[in-house]
Amino acid sequence: MEELLEQILAAIEQPNREAMEAARRRQAQLAKPPGSLGRLEDFSVQLAGITGKVHNEVKKQHLLVFAADNGVVEEGVSSAPQSVTLQQTINLTRAKTGASALTKYFGCGITVCDVGVNAEIRDSAVVDCKIAYGTQNIAEGPAMTREQALTALLTGVRMAQETEADVIGIGEMGIGNTTTSSAVLSVLLGEEVEKVTGRGGGVTDESFLTKKRVIREAISINHPDPKDVIDVLAKVGGFDIAAMCGAFLGTAATHRPVVIDGFISAVAALCAVRLCPVVQNYLIPSHASYEIGYQLAMEAMDLQPILMLGMRLGEGSGCPIAFKVLEAACAVINGMATFDEAGINDEYLDEIREGDKFTP
Repeated sequence: MEELLEQILAAIEQPNREAMEAARRRQAQLAKPPGSLGRLEDFSVQLAGITGKVHNEVKKQHLLVFAADNGVVEEGVSSAPQSVTLQQTINLTRAKTGASALTKYFGCGITVCDVGVNAEIRDSAVVDCKIAYGTQNIAEGPAMTREQALTALLTGVRMAQETEADVIGIGEMGIGNTTTSSAVLSVLLGEEVEKVTGRGGGVTDESFLTKKRVIREAISINHPDPKDVIDVLAKVGGFDIAAMCGAFLGTAATHRPVVIDGFISAVAALCAVRLCPVVQNYLIPSHASYEIGYQLAMEAMDLQPILMLGMRLGEGSGCPIAFKVLEAACAVINGMATFDEAGINDEYLDEIREGDKFTP
């Protein structure tokens, strides 16, 4: 499996610089002041680099959600019982959760994949990729074996590669996964647990203290190697995070943009970037998560979220909204008239283009 992972990493290419430069030239010719459409212009250039084409469409949109349970809930780190993972995993396929209601409204596809829910799921709408019935308790030992971590990661790669879409978003479902995500982030960034750990779905002050203590103990007990992403995932991560990491890699390897949801999705994306730095060029953050560790993950990847909505639900709920922003970026570069086509003499912009008056 290690060899297969290396093959996947080797297949992820640098963005097409020629296409990006052509997209910039096209933006400069459109009938508007330079930079006046802000990040919509940036996204059109990024998409050009990803696909190798100046004119792109993201009409076929799909959300991949990976569901798994985490043994660390035994420590009282979550306000919700573990049974919620099972019920919400099924509800995601029925447009009954926040993310799936949005995908239904916007007409996006959604696939829910069970990589480690601690229950039998007999609903055929949930894709069965179960590796185990939840991870082990990271406060007592490793979450999983290295082989299991690789299996989860490669499952995510496969699911992404098999998904027919112009753009893919990555979400999750799993009680206790803000605890595992905080543990992974703390190790990868070398940050104190307090700086990366939030309240997740909402816990009491006492439970919040317990959560941070448990994460510190898990890192101390398991000694994850920050230079070895697979080791970190295996020792203090979760099946969902590992599979999401793989999905980011798999989408990038197929030259498509991939949208980050919130905190847990961002940690998985950081894992992908640590495995293959080129992946950063394929990532598009959706909303700024309310979780305190989210901004640190963004800074580590040199990314900025699109939306400031105070969201913290997870599931992939930010992705369908971000898809629409990408549609807007495509609409601008594809549909706007150039100065020549609009019959406008653009010499009045010469000073601005030279930078005398325009401050981006």
